[in-house]
Amino acid sequence: MLVRAYSFTSKPIAEALVRAHQRGVKISVILDKSQRTEKYTEADFIANYGIPTYIDDKHAIAHSKIMIIDASTIITGSFNFTTSAELHNAENLLIIRDSDLALTYMRNWEVHFKHSDPYAGRGTR
Repeated sequence: MLVRAYSFTSKPIAEALVRAHQRGVKISVILDKSQRTEKYTEADFIANYGIPTYIDDKHAIAHSKIMIIDASTIITGSFNFTTSAELHNAENLLIIRDSDLALTYMRNWEVHFKHSDPYAGRGTR
């Protein structure tokens, strides 16, 4: 599973990623540079559980909200991976099942991965 996110404060999503990681699902996450200093980020939580986490700081903001679940399933939309998006905002989320499009998204994820820096997390679990 490949993830790119601008804001990441959703504990339920972070916990689901950790559970999947513990089951052996290969997960890698790229986040916006704001997550280095964001007070309530879940970046630390997932990084401290060993999920490879990276920071894309080569753009004004890395504003993506994408999960590439497998070789054919993509989740995207305006929905930031935040509690506010889940409980308070007017958001959209689209699930796409298309292997050709998933490959395009995976290639784009790789482009951003190549210029992202590893994030070890602040503190321990």
